[in-house]
Amino acid sequence: MNSNNDFKAQMERKVRKIEEILQEYLPKQRGYQSIIMEAMSYSLLAGGKRLRPMLMMETFRLYNGSSKALRPFMAAIEMIHTYSLVHDDLPAMDNDDYRRGRKTTHVVYGEDMGILAGDALLNYAFETAFKAFVTDPEDSLLTGRALTVLGEKAGIYGMIGGQVIDVKETGRSVSKDMLDAIYKLKTSALIEASMMIGAILGGVSEEEVKKVEKIAEYVGKAFQIQDDILDVESTKEVLGKPIHSDEKNDKTTYVTLLGLEEAKKEVERLSDEAIRLLHQLSGENQYLERLLLWLVHRDR
Repeated sequence: MNSNNDFKAQMERKVRKIEEILQEYLPKQRGYQSIIMEAMSYSLLAGGKRLRPMLMMETFRLYNGSSKALRPFMAAIEMIHTYSLVHDDLPAMDNDDYRRGRKTTHVVYGEDMGILAGDALLNYAFETAFKAFVTDPEDSLLTGRALTVLGEKAGIYGMIGGQVIDVKETGRSVSKDMLDAIYKLKTSALIEASMMIGAILGGVSEEEVKKVEKIAEYVGKAFQIQDDILDVESTKEVLGKPIHSDEKNDKTTYVTLLGLEEAKKEVERLSDEAIRLLHQLSGENQYLERLLLWLVHRDR
């Protein structure tokens, strides 16, 4: 088996493990409100790359972490990511009917349940993360640090803040500085949270966590620029969602601002910088390096 096939096989095994963790932490469908649990499950188990929990797990492995708190945080970060997609697809936002090759949550369950399913996933993400105090009571200090990162990176100083600027500036001419701010908050923030939490639960110093945060920032920005490129170059069949949605929604992207070739050069530059910093960390994880390179150069 060549190295590329070996990497894909490893990734598939890791995705299956993450899917098991998500199933473990999903709420049971019961009570008069069971429709919301069904919509949450539909949204969360729609497939996908599971990159954020995988980045958390692999950063944790980089430091040979032993904390039992990892699993609830892995589930929580994917719930937060999923809620953001559910809300992104709503008519008031990007108004997309398909995600990951199937109908979006609001199309299946109605716009009202789409909003509530997103709300429920966000709230339940923190319910799940709080279970880490019970899972590993001896590491409550690490759990507290991880929760602080999760809350900040998901909120107004992170992903939600990025969404606010993105929505506010849609249809307007956006400068490169503002676009960088949107990408750092909207996309990089959850990737930063994933890797930082993996490092925190791995028991490393605050200084090392800061280095991990910088790597994740570069990776997140490169990931988003690659998304801009795929929105222009890929197909609906390959991506599993509509293409040219940025153009449809009159959004400024790295492609519209700098052109396709310059956008590709920026992905390369950010990728190189992230790997350079990765090699300066105290741990070693070859799979993590391959994963970072793959996700910024992916074709879907």
